Formats: sequence, structure tokens, C-alpha cells
Amino acid sequence: MSEIPGDLKFLKSHEWARVEGDGRVTVGISDHAQGLLGDLVYVELPAVGDHVDAGAACAVVESVKAASDVYSPLAGKIVEVNSALADKPETINEDAYGEGWLFVLEADDPEQANDLLSPDDYAALLEEEEH
Repeated sequence: MSEIPGDLKFLKSHEWARVEGDGRVTVGISDHAQGLLGDLVYVELPAVGDHVDAGAACAVVESVKAASDVYSPLAGKIVEVNSALADKPETINEDAYGEGWLFVLEADDPEQANDLLSPDDYAALLEEEEH
């Protein structure tokens, strides 16, 4: 199993959130999720300025095997997207927790992050899924 960074929070649907401290939250999909999807060939990102609700589908990652919705971990306004992924979606496969981030949102309520899974809880979830 891949290393799970300790500074992240997770959704059961395998998105991660890194609270940046200024009310901004960087979002991506977990290394586990990209591994299940396989080689990513296309990424559809939300538009800057869009408002997303917590738990709402707001992006799509597509691999040779399947397309998968990406859900926003928190409610907020999209303030940045990783446009480099348009030309190089495989970056998510190579560095899911780093250069493969999808978007940044300005959280309506950064405290919502406390309701997400901790890295340990997420690791336990992955173990359950494997058995």
C-alpha cells in the first residue's frame, strides 16, 4: 500500500484535501484511487469561480478503464485549477499527492475538514476494502 501523507484528510470516495491554513483547500484523488483507475487519459476540472457543495461531483478523471466523478470534500469557491493536467493527466498517476492535485477551493467553512477521514481512518478503510 502506498504511503498516505499525514497532513491530508480524505473522503470515503478517495478524494484528499489539504487545508492550507488561509481558508484554501487543495483537492486531489488518492494514490489508491489512481491505482484502481489505471493510466489516466483525460481530466475534466471545474471552472475557476464555480461554487461547489461538499460531497458534490465537480470534476471527472478518465482512464482507459473507466471514468470517475471527483467529489468536493468541502463547500466553497474554486479559486485555482491544475490546468497542466489537460496536457498531462498521467501526472496524477505519477504524483497523486503532489503535482497531481486537481483544484483549490476557498472553503465556506474550513472547519468542515474536521468531519473528513484522518489518514489513519482512510488507511483502515482501504484495508477493509481489500478484505
